[in-house]
Amino acid sequence: MHNIFSLIITAFGRQTAIGLTTTVLAGMGWLAFSLPTATAEIYQYIGRDGSISLTNVPSDSRYRKIAIESSRFHSTLSEQELEPLIRRHSVQQQLHPALIRAVIKAESDFDPRAVSRSGAIGLMQLMPQTAVRLDVRDMYDPDDNVGGGTKYLRQLLDRFHGNLPLALAAYNAGENAVDRYQALPPFDETRQYVRKVLRYYRTFLVRDGVAMKHPVSRFVPAEITAIPAISEVASR
Repeated sequence: MHNIFSLIITAFGRQTAIGLTTTVLAGMGWLAFSLPTATAEIYQYIGRDGSISLTNVPSDSRYRKIAIESSRFHSTLSEQELEPLIRRHSVQQQLHPALIRAVIKAESDFDPRAVSRSGAIGLMQLMPQTAVRLDVRDMYDPDDNVGGGTKYLRQLLDRFHGNLPLALAAYNAGENAVDRYQALPPFDETRQYVRKVLRYYRTFLVRDGVAMKHPVSRFVPAEITAIPAISEVASR
């Protein structure tokens, strides 16, 4: 089999990351539709520096095959389709499914192919460097992405002692930003993001509560009952 392409993406600048990632997506989509099945295999390796290497002829055992079904690049997933894997990962990380749904809604609106201006990828918008830390092999795979994002959110909640607004702020702006200010960072984008996720979270909790007699008690109650009012979050 001939080597069709080999690309290396390094997530340095915002424009570079999105430009290259979009190009790769387009190329992968073209390959998925125009090449014979036997040759339409793409392998990915994410380096420790956040660089992403893509090839169809892997020369290193660290490369992992990426499935490139056409549906992956052309449709969002419904909450119903994602619910089984959301529940599985939420139980593993002791988080309420409504919280995971809220983050996915705010981050990608349930689009597994979403790519941000800064190069964040997939349902829970993982940066390549973060994906490496979380051992996420395929950021476009819903199960792998949600598993990594849920694990990361659990780590942030533990780091900030169950303070959900701070954990969400760190998810958006980075842990160092929250550490620096020891509060919600004074960034409009981050504060709007926290408000948005909390709003979705409450909506999903209310909706789940209609169908479940005890929707919260099985999961970390302090993280759910201690959510401040939107006005309190905005004023900090």
